Formats: sequence, structure tokens, C-alpha cells
Amino acid sequence: MIGERLDCETLCRAPGLRDALLQLNNESAAETSWLDAARFEHLVAQAFVALQVPAAQAILIAFDQDAAYDSPNFAWFADRYDRFIYVDRIVVASSARGRGLARALYEQLFDIAQAAGHTRVTCEVNADPPNPASDAFHGAMGFREVGRAQLKNGKTVRYFERLLGPEVAASANALLGDAAP
Repeated sequence: MIGERLDCETLCRAPGLRDALLQLNNESAAETSWLDAARFEHLVAQAFVALQVPAAQAILIAFDQDAAYDSPNFAWFADRYDRFIYVDRIVVASSARGRGLARALYEQLFDIAQAAGHTRVTCEVNADPPNPASDAFHGAMGFREVGRAQLKNGKTVRYFERLLGPEVAASANALLGDAAP
């Protein structure tokens, strides 16, 4: 496992780590959203899982359906699915890109989600302004588009899901027209 679990206790013990991860996030604020320290700590506290690659090379924060999270993107999924994992943000430092860190963090999240009985991982990607690198990455990771929305801030987003475990086989069978036994 490449990602180390992140929690508020860790952030409180290591304020330098918190500051480095916050800086990493805010360098990609156009794709994610800008956070102050209090909001970052709140997101980590609410997370189903928060993972970081040491030396603040990458971070992933994901919520389950029970999170108290005020994101309109999270709400879009909550309105449609009873149970899901929502990837709120994944950010890789520019100096660490191309080394497979995002892929490894997602694979780790898939394992954690499945172990907790989840069968659906969701996320959103900006359509306007476009984020072609994220589109390509999520497509390669097996995500499929399940919706779109225009947000109050002017962004247009596309909503994606990836099914895990038995859900994947059932979905594939349905697409092929085969009845699942």
C-alpha cells in the first residue's frame, strides 16, 4: 500500500504535514477547490478514508454516503445512490506525476471500499473548464459517466462511477445481454 492513512490526530501531531498537504491541494484549486486549514481538517475528519503519499507527494480524500458533507457534487450522488464512496479530491504533486501514484491510491481505495462492503466508487471531473488529463485517467481506471451538472460557481461537471466486485460482473453481463446466474 502506497498511501498512509491520514486523520486529524496525525495532522495535529504534524502541523508541517498538514501545511504541506494543504499547499499541495491549493496548487490544484482550479480542479479541486481551495481550502483553509480548518476546512482541510474538517474534510479529513469526515472522510471514509484519507490517504497521503509521504513527503506530501499525493493525497486522496473520499467520503461514504453517511458523511456530513456540503458539496453539491456529493449531494448529487447522495440523491441517487443509497450506498457509495465519493472521491472528493485526488492531487499529485507536479514533481511526482507520471509515477503511478494516483493509480496506486485509487487501487488502495478500491480495496478498502470493497473490504467495507461497498460496490460503487464515484467522483466528478470538470467538463468546463475541461480537465482532459483527469478524463483520460478516470477512463483508464474503469469509471463511466453517469450524469452532468452545471454548478452555481459556473463550472460544468461530469459525474462518474466505477463498480467494484460482483457489481462489475453483473454490469458487464447486462451490457452484453447475458443473464447473470
